[in-house]
Amino acid sequence: MDWIDLTQLEQLELLQERSNELTIAIFKHSTRCGVSSMVLKGLNRELAGMDTAGIEFYFLDLIKYRDISNTIARVWSVNHQSPQLIVLKNGEVINHASHYMISAELLQQSDQLS
Repeated sequence: MDWIDLTQLEQLELLQERSNELTIAIFKHSTRCGVSSMVLKGLNRELAGMDTAGIEFYFLDLIKYRDISNTIARVWSVNHQSPQLIVLKNGEVINHASHYMISAELLQQSDQLS
């Protein structure tokens, strides 16, 4: 899976705008957490077998970029978790999950919600 690194606060405005055209998936990952690493590996396996056209995938290393994680929580009213998958469409969070609730199915459900 090709993830786009989320490293600058300014990218959040772009993501909000892009979500009017595409589904945006943000994976918040802690490099210090074994659970986060396992969930990411599992998600990547699931996504490899899924049609991901129309979805952009962003990866946030929340150890390095905690300020971005905090801004996401504030702007989109999603409590901080790690690991966490947040799905944006039309400028709003339409789905999110953390820990072992994260799956490619969350993205498929999001397609049905939008």
